[in-house]
Amino acid sequence: MISVALLGELKKHKIEYIQDFDVKNSTSFRIGGACELALFPKSAEEIALCVSILDSAEKRLCVIGNASNTLFSDKKLDMCVVFSGGASRSTIEGTRIIAESGASLVRLASAACEAELTGLEFACGIPASVGGAVFMNAGAYGSAMENIVIKSRAYDRKSGSVITVESHEFGYRESIYKRDRALVCLEALMELEAGDSDAVREKMRGLLENRRQKQPLQYPSAGSYFKRPEGDFAGRLIEACGLKGARVGGAMVSEKHAGFIINADKATFADVMMLESLVVETVMKQTGIELEREIEVIE
Repeated sequence: MISVALLGELKKHKIEYIQDFDVKNSTSFRIGGACELALFPKSAEEIALCVSILDSAEKRLCVIGNASNTLFSDKKLDMCVVFSGGASRSTIEGTRIIAESGASLVRLASAACEAELTGLEFACGIPASVGGAVFMNAGAYGSAMENIVIKSRAYDRKSGSVITVESHEFGYRESIYKRDRALVCLEALMELEAGDSDAVREKMRGLLENRRQKQPLQYPSAGSYFKRPEGDFAGRLIEACGLKGARVGGAMVSEKHAGFIINADKATFADVMMLESLVVETVMKQTGIELEREIEVIE
């Protein structure tokens, strides 16, 4: 239950919020139930303030960017969700970009191109926020956030202070933020290189066309559902096991790209979880390889 005192704190600091907020239409999977409270900070400082207020009230919480790599339970969510998309300020200084965690990675890639900078082309089709991309070490086509992020600012829930993070402990779809949930990314500093806008634009065009050709972008999903197993690809393994088009309720293994589980027709959280189990068990039985979920599940 949300207390009057908690709402009073939010009002005092002029932080926008909605009670009993349905998260479904705010996620790329189009699945999810209502959370107790949704907060909409407009700056990195407000994100930190929101988390501080919720921690003081001992509320369970999560901070979400574009929710493009996230699957929420469609039951009543006993938690508060901080949507960081309003904290989207970014500046370009020379070859460096500093961006708040809610900034769109796609828009930053375009801005970098216009500023004649190269190094962010890989992100032109990744529908993530900067914070989410740093959290997951998002990447594609041989590059990732670890190649460009120099440092970041974070709110440390343990100390209640804002700190600078220089060692991100990046790994494949891993970072210090994913391992230590007490840290909330507020802002990131990225280092690119001088480039030719026409060449950068052409590379981005090619990458976007490749995505359109190979990925089921017309359906709601959370992108690649499973991590890439060492020396192989999840999609290849799933297809080899005859699971393309496999379906549970409204959830389906994409017939276009087997690495995607899509919301084909009003899928529920349970549909996706059961289909995930079917895929993992089948691939394990036939190949001996255990697939690991890449997306974040919140329930």
